Amino acid sequence: MEILKVENLSKIYGKGENKIKAVDNISFSVTKGDFVAIVGASGSGKSTLLHLIGGVDRPSSGKVFIDGVDIYSMDNDSLAIFRRRQVGLIYQFYNLIPILDVEENITLPCKLDKKITDNEKLEDLLKTLGLENRRKHLPNELSGGQQQRVSIGRAIINNPALVLADEPTGNLDSKASDEIISLLKKSNQKYNQTIIVITHDMEIANEAKRIITIEDGKIISDVRN
Repeated sequence: MEILKVENLSKIYGKGENKIKAVDNISFSVTKGDFVAIVGASGSGKSTLLHLIGGVDRPSSGKVFIDGVDIYSMDNDSLAIFRRRQVGLIYQFYNLIPILDVEENITLPCKLDKKITDNEKLEDLLKTLGLENRRKHLPNELSGGQQQRVSIGRAIINNPALVLADEPTGNLDSKASDEIISLLKKSNQKYNQTIIVITHDMEIANEAKRIITIEDGKIISDVRN
């Protein structure tokens, strides 16, 4: 089942001689339950592509369909609600709410959506993430690796169509990085969660099932692992 379809997607900054094509007419699709790494050097356009896929930024042209929905046909308010429900975002710097504890940060998307938290799913997540003994800790009482685990939990608590991770290990040491990639793989396998990871680290990319390489805003290779 096709969960993501990207059609002729472009993002252009500036005009005339200063025009930069950050994303240049990219098309590809992703099936449900896949684990995809998008790799490329700094400035290749991979993070811009991720933001366009996730509805964080609007394209200059082209379309993105998530679970059959043309996300850029929606107005900003509708897109924000759709993104909260169907796209889990994991960033390099965690973006946790400092006054909320682990459990509250993870369940924040449920609260924003006025949904009752699935306590069975929460308990299973806390155990899978190794955070069951940290549930009442605030972010500043956690290590970087633990904070990133919380952000993973927050991203997948609502069973979104897609989880998008932008350099999720970029701020971590090698041991914590290995743990985070292992957790992403586990969420892919255990919950059949569709995951797209942006990274410049080929060691991380090789853990994915598929590697898409971006250069100068274009796909130059797309291979199954």
